[in-house]
Amino acid sequence: MKKRQAFNPYLPSYEFVPDGEPHVFGGRVYVYGSHDFYNGDVFCMGDYVCWSADVNDLSDWRYEGVIYRRLDDPENAGGEGCLYAPDVTMGPDGRYYLYYVLSNHPFVSVAVCNEPAGTYTFYGYVHDKNGQRIGEREGDEPQFDPGVLTEGNITWLYTGFCGKGDKSRHGAMGMALDTDMLTVKEEPVFVLPGCEYSKGTGFEGHAYFEAASIRKKDDTYILIYSSTVMHELCYAYSKHPLQDFQYGGVLVSNCDLGIDTYKPAEVPAAYGANNHGSITEIGGEWYVFYHRHTNGTWFSRQGCAERLQLRSDGLFGQAELTSCGLNGGPLEGKGYYPAYIACHLFTDRPAVYVGDSWRPEYADGSFPRIVKEGWDGDQNEGYIANLRDSATAGFKYFDLKGVSRLTLIVRGYAYGSMEIRSCYNGPVLKVLPLHYSNIWSEFVTEITFPEEADTLYFTYRGEGNASLKGFALS
Repeated sequence: MKKRQAFNPYLPSYEFVPDGEPHVFGGRVYVYGSHDFYNGDVFCMGDYVCWSADVNDLSDWRYEGVIYRRLDDPENAGGEGCLYAPDVTMGPDGRYYLYYVLSNHPFVSVAVCNEPAGTYTFYGYVHDKNGQRIGEREGDEPQFDPGVLTEGNITWLYTGFCGKGDKSRHGAMGMALDTDMLTVKEEPVFVLPGCEYSKGTGFEGHAYFEAASIRKKDDTYILIYSSTVMHELCYAYSKHPLQDFQYGGVLVSNCDLGIDTYKPAEVPAAYGANNHGSITEIGGEWYVFYHRHTNGTWFSRQGCAERLQLRSDGLFGQAELTSCGLNGGPLEGKGYYPAYIACHLFTDRPAVYVGDSWRPEYADGSFPRIVKEGWDGDQNEGYIANLRDSATAGFKYFDLKGVSRLTLIVRGYAYGSMEIRSCYNGPVLKVLPLHYSNIWSEFVTEITFPEEADTLYFTYRGEGNASLKGFALS
């Protein structure tokens, strides 16, 4: 039985594990990803860590510790390379194999372990039948973001990075590995087009960029990837692992572009940026794992997850961003909720990307962001900072029936008020006056929500700026 509720992000607010690859092994779901630092200035500064949860309780995540260190790769003894996004598969011998690419090398490295979340040891490099490493031979395209799937004695490996304007990169590559988990049986082939080669393919506008990840649903191979717009995870599907992939659609956008159920489809509801993740089936439900951005930068990313809905063709539709993620339903309309679980964060000046906040009109630093006290490793709860005039934080979904009181925990040089709504662009239900406070202070109001209400939106109006620690419902 579930002990507590599940939120997004699903890990503690002080943890930064993006690029999440979820895998179910032995009744637990393990998430493998890269490891960002809070206040980091580049991607993937940390060693690989792993978290896991019982498939019957997705609210209770266990820290498995460091499973592989940057210095464990012989080609990285000096520590100059960062560990980019990995993936893990169980090989034919029952051992677990971790595939990754260092930031400063063009080939795929492999580590191995006897258990899903033990200490992995370096194993070797993916190479051809002559022992030459794939990615550094003449004519090879650099390897990047490996995704792996083992079926019987064959492991399918997918890699690739394709930036806009770079015609030297053609798309996602696929290849089959032998039972040694290192030797490529046949030369890599291109399975998805990059943007420079997507015209007339059906992938226009959603061409392959990075973040290859492979899954199988029934008899269909699902190749998940980040498209050239970066904020979205898309997928392609085929009955064959190395050919005939067709574009399937968007799984999730970390700024909710494309979702029109509560807003216009072209309007962002959060600050997006690059995306990476995958899908998995847990308890008969399919979920997409992805990441969001915090601290107003691209380099402190946190894992989130949403339940996917199946279309009539048996494939996946686009998931909405939510605060309840893996909860299996709406959050209870009682108790305290931390502000860092906000799934929407925006102002009256829409911006798709975190980087858009660097434009001249944002030179005053007026965009809100999720932050925490201290530095990386400090286990302090996150909160929303820099709520200036028009800044809005949104939370969904809740069972608000019977809720009659709302308490906001706020601090800051705030000379204004908080507007409270129960939908994205709905009427203001209450205006809660705020005042300056340099400590966290409670602001309480009685409130009546419409019968159908299931979301919360708080919009700051006034001078100065406020920080929101959380809120309580009763």
